[in-house]
Amino acid sequence: MFRSNPLFQIPGYSRLWLSLLVSGLGGQITMLALPLTSVVLLQASPTQMGLLTALELLPFVLFSLPGGVFLDRRRKFPVYVVGELAMGALLLLIPVAWWLGHLSMPLMYLVAFGLGCVYTVAGSAAQIVLTQLVGRDNLVRAHAQNALATSLAEVTGPGMAGVLIRILGAPLALVTDACLLVGSVLLLRGIRIEEQLPTAAPRAFTAELLEGLHFVRNHRILMELAAVLGCWQFFAQMALSIQILYAVRELGLSEHSTALSFIALGIGSIAAGAAGPALSRHWGVGRSLLLGVALTSVSWLGVLALRGHVDAVLLFGAMLLCFSLGGTLMFINMLSLRQSSTPAPMLGRMNSTMRWLALIPAGPGALIGGWVAEHWGLSYSLALAGGGCLLVALVFSLRPVLRAVVELPHSQLAD
Repeated sequence: MFRSNPLFQIPGYSRLWLSLLVSGLGGQITMLALPLTSVVLLQASPTQMGLLTALELLPFVLFSLPGGVFLDRRRKFPVYVVGELAMGALLLLIPVAWWLGHLSMPLMYLVAFGLGCVYTVAGSAAQIVLTQLVGRDNLVRAHAQNALATSLAEVTGPGMAGVLIRILGAPLALVTDACLLVGSVLLLRGIRIEEQLPTAAPRAFTAELLEGLHFVRNHRILMELAAVLGCWQFFAQMALSIQILYAVRELGLSEHSTALSFIALGIGSIAAGAAGPALSRHWGVGRSLLLGVALTSVSWLGVLALRGHVDAVLLFGAMLLCFSLGGTLMFINMLSLRQSSTPAPMLGRMNSTMRWLALIPAGPGALIGGWVAEHWGLSYSLALAGGGCLLVALVFSLRPVLRAVVELPHSQLAD
């Protein structure tokens, strides 16, 4: 399969793809071990789980804009590599604290905030590195292919995470993720990225930051994308912040069963990654993106409608599969559209500005979801999330901006 794929003929892409697969396996462990540590060992409340999610998102609001200026002034690839190592170091704080008997929710908040800080900058750098490596014409295929690496990790990772959590416990399972992040960095070392930094002396930091804001504000498609993703994040985080609580306390799933259910995430991502490019060609980039938004709403509304009629493990797995299918389809098209709409010298500031605009509503969404779950019930948070995301899909499908985007645009200043 790989030999016939033209992307793998690009020097360095196979290493990047394998690195994504390895770090993705570790990410599956962390995605399960962090909340399970909070829910099972520390008996976190829904409000505390909402706060944990909000603190991981807070750095995007605080540091995205200066992070974009930082990225546009230096090479992105080293930032990406250092970020992988920094995340591994942060994760090791949890098993060390657990071993010393000092594990607490304040420490979990600190680690979540630290991971958000690293990913705010290193995550944007990773998106730009992909563009630099494969070129703009290959972005939809590359994002779909990268989604396949993530999907393979999502299929195999939860089973591995379940075994590790059962044998070692959730805190010690994070050691494996730290080791996998080191392996990811070793794979990245063989990649060579040609990048020309600005030759002129850098202007004032604030001036460059404002230039990124003005670029996005004056770009119709980018502003529409920011509005869609911001609205979606507000409602989605209501469910994402408490869905493991829902699995454990409402559906009665064990830690091991919860972990195994997450295999469905990978199945959904694989399906979306395989069908995404063809669907974008047939329906258009904008409509495929909005279809993804609608599918995510079905995941939470469906689990509420079918509860009591379907086995709990299958029900939770089906919810995750539907969410992954829609989320992957949405992000493949969204990332490709915004990268291809932006000239190369502006990529760092565009990415950081877009993330900043989109994630400002995410933290409040997580906090509100946790509060609603604690005072009204976990099901109410899922219902608000599902209904809200469906409303977002309907409203923006009636607007002409994204509906009219059939193919990726090409910026005249792209290169």
